[in-house]
Amino acid sequence: MTETIRMATSDDAAACAAIYAPSVTDTAISFEMEPPSADEMARRMSEYMEVAPWLIYESDGKVLGYAYGSKFRPRAAYRWCVEASTYLTPEVQSRGIGTRLGRLLIELLRLQGFQSVYSVIALPNPASERLSEKLGMKRVGVLPKSGFKLGSWHDVAQWHMELNPAVSDPPEPKSPTECETLPKWQAALRAANEG
Repeated sequence: MTETIRMATSDDAAACAAIYAPSVTDTAISFEMEPPSADEMARRMSEYMEVAPWLIYESDGKVLGYAYGSKFRPRAAYRWCVEASTYLTPEVQSRGIGTRLGRLLIELLRLQGFQSVYSVIALPNPASERLSEKLGMKRVGVLPKSGFKLGSWHDVAQWHMELNPAVSDPPEPKSPTECETLPKWQAALRAANEG
């Protein structure tokens, strides 16, 4: 079995859409009501990858999971914060793949210069809460009854990790494109595939 964690391309959109769809249709993990098409997923990927990495887990040429960072909130003062998300197919859940993806994502976000990373988790979702804890994130709050889906109200937990020290004059976070040739960036990608 050949396993790879790599940066996403637009060719991965259909596979990512297929992995994400059951979270929309069958669970309250996502508060979306209709799963995005492959074209919509490609649009989102392109937009998000201007800000943060989108990582793919591939086994024997098949995409089985992904993790990405996105803007935490749209207002300018939030630009040093990013939200992390991870989705896996059932066949690779509980095998440490989410942890591998998450650790690499966090390291790349740190290298970009983000100050904080958040996970926003609709409850109940013990797997995502365990993953956030394994990654070193701390639960910092709950927004009660934030979404109504599948006949129930769902709370949302917020998890946080500081990536870089909070300084009084923070440099602007770099884009993935600006970072992809950095030796530390390349070393992090290599280490994720050796571990």
